Amino acid sequence: MASLDDTEDVALDFGSEDDWRRKRAIRYPAAAFFHLFFRVGALVSYLFCNFYSSSFIVDFVVILFFVSLDFWTVKNVTGRLLVGLRWWNHIDEDGTSHWVYESRKGSKKNTETATESRLFWLGLVICPILWVIFVFANLFSFRFAWMVVSLVALVLSVANLFGYVRCKVSSRKQLSTMATQFLGQQMMSRAMASATATGTGTTQG
Repeated sequence: MASLDDTEDVALDFGSEDDWRRKRAIRYPAAAFFHLFFRVGALVSYLFCNFYSSSFIVDFVVILFFVSLDFWTVKNVTGRLLVGLRWWNHIDEDGTSHWVYESRKGSKKNTETATESRLFWLGLVICPILWVIFVFANLFSFRFAWMVVSLVALVLSVANLFGYVRCKVSSRKQLSTMATQFLGQQMMSRAMASATATGTGTTQG
């Protein structure tokens, strides 16, 4: 049986070829646009669906279309380009499921800008909050069909949010581990140098 707890935290050198873009506040305007476009499209379709259709099926398909495109775009494109993070899943030959959380190599200065980071995380956090509100609003008004729609949108939004938060935490752990290893190596080098100097002095004496 596949285990969903089997995770891998890796740092890959993807996107490092885009050095010429680093001086721009928003290096990928198309990615930034679509990061918000599909999310806003799903919300607008949900809020104003009664104005363009009286059929629940049509409304459901339109909203699901926007939500699905948003999930795929954020998971596979905008996270990698805007903040240098990516998460995905693969299954081994024996059926074991592995969740992989990747962070782009290099310092934050070289992998993202403040504008891109702010836009990415605000869009990633605000939308799930709104869908939670819609879920409870439908629950208390007994609109169970619409509650299903908002639940689907909420689950997909939260999945991306969780994946990228996990990537962010993993990248910080990697930096901490690297710093600890560096300090350990420095201390070991100094200890070895001190021991060597002491041994040399004793021999000469």
